Amino acid sequence: MTASLIPAKQRIPLIADILRGSEYALTIFPQNYVSELGLFYKNDRPYLTCVVTEKLRPAKPEEIVRQLYLRLLIDHYGYTKDRIALERGVTMGSGVHEKRADIVISERDSPEAEYIIIEVKKANRKDGLEQLKSYCNATGSPIGVWTNGAQTLALHREEPNIFRNISDIPNASQTLSEMLNERWTIEDLTRENRLVKERLSLKGIILDMENLVLANAGVDAFEEVFKLIYAKLYDESQAAAAPKGKGFIRFRIGGATAKEFYDRIDLLFNEAKREWPGVFSESDRIELTPAHLLTCGSFLEDIKLFNSNLQVIDEAFEYLSVEVGKGKKGQYFTPRHAIDMCVKMLNPRWDEYVIDTAAGSCGFTVHSIFHVWGNEFTAEGPTAKQAKYASEKVYAIDFDPRSVKIAKALNLIAGDGRTNVCRANSLDPKNWDDEARTKLTPRLRHFRKPSEEKWNGDNFRFFDFDVLLTNPPFAGDIQDSRILSQYKLAKTDNGKLQTKVGRDILFIERNLEFLRPGGRAAIVLPQGRFNNSSDGDLRRWICERARILAVVGLHVNMFKPHTGTKTSILFIQTWNEDKKAGPLCPRVEDYPIFMATSDRSGKNNSGEYVYRIGKDNAPMLDSHHHMIVEHDLDEIADGFIKFGRKQGFKFCKETA
Repeated sequence: MTASLIPAKQRIPLIADILRGSEYALTIFPQNYVSELGLFYKNDRPYLTCVVTEKLRPAKPEEIVRQLYLRLLIDHYGYTKDRIALERGVTMGSGVHEKRADIVISERDSPEAEYIIIEVKKANRKDGLEQLKSYCNATGSPIGVWTNGAQTLALHREEPNIFRNISDIPNASQTLSEMLNERWTIEDLTRENRLVKERLSLKGIILDMENLVLANAGVDAFEEVFKLIYAKLYDESQAAAAPKGKGFIRFRIGGATAKEFYDRIDLLFNEAKREWPGVFSESDRIELTPAHLLTCGSFLEDIKLFNSNLQVIDEAFEYLSVEVGKGKKGQYFTPRHAIDMCVKMLNPRWDEYVIDTAAGSCGFTVHSIFHVWGNEFTAEGPTAKQAKYASEKVYAIDFDPRSVKIAKALNLIAGDGRTNVCRANSLDPKNWDDEARTKLTPRLRHFRKPSEEKWNGDNFRFFDFDVLLTNPPFAGDIQDSRILSQYKLAKTDNGKLQTKVGRDILFIERNLEFLRPGGRAAIVLPQGRFNNSSDGDLRRWICERARILAVVGLHVNMFKPHTGTKTSILFIQTWNEDKKAGPLCPRVEDYPIFMATSDRSGKNNSGEYVYRIGKDNAPMLDSHHHMIVEHDLDEIADGFIKFGRKQGFKFCKETA
């Protein structure tokens, strides 16, 4: 007999079925709590018995989360049932109406005074935060908690409308002050050491900060968050260098006043500037007020930024940069899983030079560094060999000052050495400044004829990079004749200069100039360049100069919410029959091309990331406790590698 034919009263309700489709999950609770919940049917509806009142309650998703949290309060935190009230009335505003708080813990010696308020009915984080703040302000409760079973937010209300995030709530035998003053080591930042395991991106944390502080702080949100992340990365690196158990974290509020915390973070920021110079100037300082900094710091203090694939950091910078208008120029941060696919397919090696000519925050180059190293972003820092590779073999160019600032920071921190990130317009080398020319001179291609050698040294046209990965800006045409005159693709068949040319078309020609003979590239391009009849000449021009290795069509959601432009990635290797000039790629007239289309982009129609969901109705986590994006690009990369090995592509046979 199948389960569907068994009478409801004889069946046990499945929690997964009740939670499915809701924003609720059970990942913050011990598994035995869930298994011992004791659901049952009554009148064909699922019920449970309340942990505190022992009354029957309908087993709705929010009620399941509330009952599990009640058990957490009793078994883990040690609160007695007589201090816990459910659906306690909270008078709002002038007292005209009353709302009911889901769970209220009273003061130990004052049963009428609210000590902790827990909200579970608002499953959305932003809505729950607003509800929680209103309850705490109305009652004067010093602590508020919101949870939907997958995420938890605990706030300390220090004064009306001033809240700070706290790592946890005090247990029944502990005061709030005692909990706040506990010292943390770098090991304490690992999520597995905490009972509550959150599944939240750094972007989500910054949204919390915006809701509470940044929107009304009168500061440049990008700059201030960047400074805090910079200081926190430095703090983690210093703590990781100390003996185990001795690496105390300074980026923690504890019982500090707002002024004391400000002074501590200001000191960390100044130390970070000295350790990792060239990103911030000596005059740069934290512009947040001490009170605002206290709140922002409270949201960041529990997040471990190292041991990351940088997605948590780059998501945050993508959000902040786009907020100030980066997208208007047609430049968009490439999602990390798309970058990883490109890097995996082109497989840069220890002895190869890598560049991104429209680098943004350097996702392509930083992930190339990690690929070659064979590991990830760790607080312990790179080995001497790793640092040498990062500082000597990897280059990046971008014209946007904020992107360059992020790129320099990540390259300096990850590579622990000088950085070859240049602020310059890749399309206009005639106007490069001395810094860009100095950094890129060693990679200029050499020519046998002295006249050609001198011309190239003066004009910075041709280089000898082994691997190029880039997502150039699409928006707008180039109309500056001074720039157009430098490109063959800007001229008609009779040699006449066109009045305007698509920016991405010029980048195609320019990128080929950066590659050495036999060099390979991955270039993100508008889908139309691959199938528009008007672009036939462009496709033929590319084929004359390079072998088409692969074309991967990306899902239309890949670059949302910034653009819905359909894109594909072109993978090429320039023709070369001279072993002395570079990797061999002898010209052939007919050859197979790897073609693939992504059906799972990792984003929904609104441009929000989609994560793999486990049996607990919450995003699954990887080995570093980061949420796993749901996409198919790893499968595409694996398919290309098999194809490449069959075709005899040398770079597909060798490891990094």
